[in-house]
Amino acid sequence: MRSSNPVFSRRGFSRDNGGYAGFDAQHQQAGTATNPYATNPYATDPATGMPQAPVRANAMTMDDVVSRTGMTLGTLIVTATLSWILLPVDPANLGKSYGIGIGAALVAFVLAMVQSFKRKPVPALILGYAALEGVFLGVISAATSTYMSPGVVIQAVMGTMCVFAAVLLAYKMGWIRVNRRFAGFVMAAALGFILLMVANSLFALFGGGDGLGFRSGGLGLLFGAIGVILGACFLALDFKQVEDGLAYGAPREEAWLAAFGLTLTLVWIYLEMLRIFQILSGDD
Repeated sequence: MRSSNPVFSRRGFSRDNGGYAGFDAQHQQAGTATNPYATNPYATDPATGMPQAPVRANAMTMDDVVSRTGMTLGTLIVTATLSWILLPVDPANLGKSYGIGIGAALVAFVLAMVQSFKRKPVPALILGYAALEGVFLGVISAATSTYMSPGVVIQAVMGTMCVFAAVLLAYKMGWIRVNRRFAGFVMAAALGFILLMVANSLFALFGGGDGLGFRSGGLGLLFGAIGVILGACFLALDFKQVEDGLAYGAPREEAWLAAFGLTLTLVWIYLEMLRIFQILSGDD
């Protein structure tokens, strides 16, 4: 089964025999795992079943993942802040600022899709996605804070940070086991969730109001919570992909893909948190 994270799916990561092996079945032979990033095989440790330390001189390290993720998220935060400050959301300019934000989001989506289908990471595409997504988030956050729920942005940011920290702790403590069943359930649930949100948006667009009501009131809280839970599950999948990449000696450039996947997931969680706190404020 290919990786649930689209930015890793081209590298042959897979899950076999109920575990999370990290490679397609053809790479598993007689207790050894063939490293897809080098010609030398990696013998597994008989005691742990984990691959031995990689021998690549340019193998990805945790420092690489942290630094690339910091650059990507830093770019997003900077452009979000600038768009909040420079794109006014007063009644006279709200429509124009919304147009710029939506346009940036659409271009960011295109860049994300282009990167997802490339076999190698392109830092310019990843940073470009982060910059444009930041413009969108800045406009949406400013408008939400100004007209709907003052202070909700700080709550959403703190909520996102708490989810990230909680999932990381649970993953490191072994409370979350990422395997084939887990990944399959998450992907099926995410697909159903996205389809429902698209249907809700279409009904809202052509029928007015809030469409099917999935984004307001009690249903809005329920689906917002489901969205956050799905985001948390994708974080666990992202952590596992990073762990497998480190264990099998992925090239250093793969750290950009890890940063890309983590940024996508954190943006998802933030938007769901923003909706939840907006509803809870009573100003939806």
